[in-house]
Amino acid sequence: MTFLGGAGTVTGSKYLVEDGEARLLIDCGLFQGLKQLRLKNRAPLPFHPASIGAVVLTHAHLDHSGYLPRLVAQGFHGRVHCTAATHDLARILLLDSAAIQEEEAKHAARHGWSKHNPPLPLYTIEQARACDPLFRSAEWEKPVRLPEGWVIRFRKAGHILGAASVLVERGGKTILFSGDLGRPNDPILPPPAPCPAVDWMVVESTYGDRRHAQIDPAEALAALARKVFARRGALLIPSFAVGRTQTILHLLWRLRKAGQLPAAPVFVDSPMATDVTHLYMQHPADHKLGPEMAREVFGSATYVQTPEESKRLSARKGPMFLISASGMATGGRVLHHLRAFAPHPENAVLLAGFQAEGTRGAQLANGAKSIKIFGEQVPVNAEIATLPNASAHADADEILAWLKTAPRAPERIFVTHGEPAASEALRGRIAAELGWNALVPKLEETADLAPEA
Repeated sequence: MTFLGGAGTVTGSKYLVEDGEARLLIDCGLFQGLKQLRLKNRAPLPFHPASIGAVVLTHAHLDHSGYLPRLVAQGFHGRVHCTAATHDLARILLLDSAAIQEEEAKHAARHGWSKHNPPLPLYTIEQARACDPLFRSAEWEKPVRLPEGWVIRFRKAGHILGAASVLVERGGKTILFSGDLGRPNDPILPPPAPCPAVDWMVVESTYGDRRHAQIDPAEALAALARKVFARRGALLIPSFAVGRTQTILHLLWRLRKAGQLPAAPVFVDSPMATDVTHLYMQHPADHKLGPEMAREVFGSATYVQTPEESKRLSARKGPMFLISASGMATGGRVLHHLRAFAPHPENAVLLAGFQAEGTRGAQLANGAKSIKIFGEQVPVNAEIATLPNASAHADADEILAWLKTAPRAPERIFVTHGEPAASEALRGRIAAELGWNALVPKLEETADLAPEA
């Protein structure tokens, strides 16, 4: 097994599993954040894409699926296996990713802020569309037998709609890839399925060195809204279109029902978030909300579609809630809103999720006085806040509790998908509290899973 991404960082997840000539790629993620990571998206792969028999996606987030169009463009022609909801989400996310990249390339060409001439997208909308015929949807827990002898099963992981842990079997041996683990008490999504007995395991560690704050995010959101709206400001919420936007809408719905929210319109300015929200109606078995409650929760906002409507929102004054993608402010319509709202002290920007190192969201969280948007420095005078305890990732205690449900220890557990300090902290706890053989692999490191190894 070779760790081609998601090692030493939370992005770019790619795990290449090989047995002789048989090759399986678990996740096919995009590197995001720091420039030296993003450059890896354009670097040559250490294998030929056509040699991969199949790709298996744990879930649809771009750091797990976003490299797929480039893999296909370079010659991969196998099948992409995932759950039905992941397929539907990936179709949306990949097209959106391609559209953003094409638009940024055009913008860079027009305004000359790129070092490349001409600036080119990583992949195009046409290349993203070419991925869809390769997808095959799987049912929960039902074994899927692949041509080269692999058997895979998808187990619920929480985190986002359709997210799975993937159990891989071959030659009587098993590997479990946790994927991104959700919270055990998420108000919308199911808890992760218990950890099975396996020979090897790969576990995420996004929050491997911390516990989530024991604060009700709804109360924190209401308190911030009251403060911002008292000064007639707007509350801008950069939000992941998948999962986090729906969580925030659920929080706002709860607060309205309880009469704890100041009167203000709620706008969702992300066509992708709009499309994703509709998928909750199509996959009721993948979340806790019944169809009627889902319609009520998600019907409480105004969904913005056209660029003209979006521009009018940037010119609008508060009070209002404005939810817009992307969640780390790496691209999308939220950049135009940040340029409009960040310079003014009556407004607030609420960071509602994990902010990877090198992203604009991380810069805001770290107190940046200005951020670069479309080649220009934009002053940051708005209040910057974070939404506590709203993460879709399990924290260190929750990961340990999930691991303890395993009937026996694996031969080795690989701790990935975390910043170095988080991964090492979780590795230490696994070794100390569970007595398991735990390792933090380096990027591009290969682990020999043969019994004698």
